[in-house]
Amino acid sequence: MSEPTYDLHPRKARWTHIALRVKDIDATIAWYTEYTPLELLDRREDQHGFGAWLGMSDMIDNPFILVVAQFLEGHDPFASAPNAVLGPFAHFGIEVPEEEDIDAIAERGREADCLTMPPTMMPPTIGYICMLNDPDGNTVEFSWDQGVYTTVRDRWGSGAAEPRHVAPHDN
Repeated sequence: MSEPTYDLHPRKARWTHIALRVKDIDATIAWYTEYTPLELLDRREDQHGFGAWLGMSDMIDNPFILVVAQFLEGHDPFASAPNAVLGPFAHFGIEVPEEEDIDAIAERGREADCLTMPPTMMPPTIGYICMLNDPDGNTVEFSWDQGVYTTVRDRWGSGAAEPRHVAPHDN
């Protein structure tokens, strides 16, 4: 058995990320940090290409990140497969706090020519939504009043899964 590289691990299996193969990592990072609440957490480069992690800085206890990778020519282990994108229905979902936020993000998407579904009031449990496409064509849904927070709280309560904290050591 090998020695761990990191000192902090989940107490049980956790859903931690979604990964995308992208054409232009700089354009992808710029788009997600402009249109979503995601922030650049880490960026790496090696002989195979470029990688980045985007996440939300207030999710320290239960991190969930978007991993993006741009492989250099001849180094993509999946080069023979088409680059799958999420859409038109498959999508990332981001819930916003105010109804007006949907109209604002839709207007920004319209101005940048990446709006794929204008603001639309859908039935419960969908809410008021709009959809944008990222630079690779992946669909990102923005919603208000979708009910995710209420349903989780009603079914699982608050504080159901407190993570175990372990202080990292200096390497």
